[in-house]
Amino acid sequence: MNKFFTRISAAILGTALLAACASPDYYGQRTSPSYPVAFSYPASPAPSSSYGTVDSIRMSQSAGYGASSGTGAVVGGVVGGLLGHEVGGGRGKTAATIAGAIGGAMVGNQIEQSNVRVRDQYQVGVRLDNGGYKTVMQDEISGLQVGTRVRIENDRVYRY
Repeated sequence: MNKFFTRISAAILGTALLAACASPDYYGQRTSPSYPVAFSYPASPAPSSSYGTVDSIRMSQSAGYGASSGTGAVVGGVVGGLLGHEVGGGRGKTAATIAGAIGGAMVGNQIEQSNVRVRDQYQVGVRLDNGGYKTVMQDEISGLQVGTRVRIENDRVYRY
């Protein structure tokens, strides 16, 4: 009877730990901000608002919210090891524990990887009026084209 409760407890713990690997966005709850990340090349100190001309626009993909951290593999390995330890006896128990840990790590990693979201971003290169160059990453380009006059304000490119 005691072994039965141990197995049930291990199964409940394993389910809870694997559920912790799920992305918060799985149910439509976005937890991370979606503001653009800016990269600038050394030119001169830029004021909070700059003007220039779009020099290049490139589309790139970046890992968005829910990026993989390896937690799924660790938690899966622990749960798999606990469940494998409940099987067999003697050397068989040790082998089952090791196999459970390896299998759990693989499954936990796969679950975490399936929750990683990839998003498209635009890398907009702007030749500034003062001779400098600035590159801004943003989620959409809103009608920007190479040669368009723009204003950069708060690390965001706007038509001017």
